[in-house]
Amino acid sequence: MASLPSVFLSHGAPTILLQDCPARVFWRGIIENIGRPTSVLCVSAHWETTVPTLSTAQEPETIHDFYGFPDELYQMSYPAPGAPQLAERAQALLNGAGMECHLDAARGLDHGAWAPLKEMLPEADVPVTQLSVQAGLDMAHHMALGQALAPLRHEGVLVLASGGAVHNLSAFRPGGDKVPDWALRFDDWLTEILIAGDGAALANYRNEDGALAHPRDEHFLPLGVAFGAGSANARGRALHRGFMDGGVGTSAYAFE
Repeated sequence: MASLPSVFLSHGAPTILLQDCPARVFWRGIIENIGRPTSVLCVSAHWETTVPTLSTAQEPETIHDFYGFPDELYQMSYPAPGAPQLAERAQALLNGAGMECHLDAARGLDHGAWAPLKEMLPEADVPVTQLSVQAGLDMAHHMALGQALAPLRHEGVLVLASGGAVHNLSAFRPGGDKVPDWALRFDDWLTEILIAGDGAALANYRNEDGALAHPRDEHFLPLGVAFGAGSANARGRALHRGFMDGGVGTSAYAFE
């Protein structure tokens, strides 16, 4: 079985699913680019827990975890089957690396998972489980999670990390095309260090522009899991770069 890269993508606002924009077009071509998985482990910025937690739901519900958006979005669903066996396998890997990990039989798919998957795998026929992030812990912790989960890439599993390369809602301008200078600088810096495989720089990303790009960490932390799940000394590959709605980053990266 061919190995898959781990992938980090920026999921943007839910309205991306209502727009013909470059990021949405990119999502539709990801599987052709990287290969079709047998199952998906999605690390979403929209599920925060104190301890790493995996969903064992057999039929995960579609969670509409957003407010004030067009009614059409609340009618969308993504009825993919759950992946409880994958969740248990991932828990065993994390436990084997000395990390505590819980299981949640009720957790469904939030929009950090189902929004991109609706474009990537529109038939909803690939089993999916979700892994939470720990917003109270640092990037190094999430990179260690990824390292523990790296064997999954060789088992047909797509480790899909969904967050935001740049995520400061004060720069959110629906339909806007003016990107703040600090957002452009951070996106350039991020791409440079990921292509270089510089994990030390990633773990210490909170420079002046980093603090503006991420007032809270939760949308950036999934990147650590994708980075860690790559091969040792792996260099990242930029799959897509850009912004939408002003300063909302849409960049995505793969790690072999």
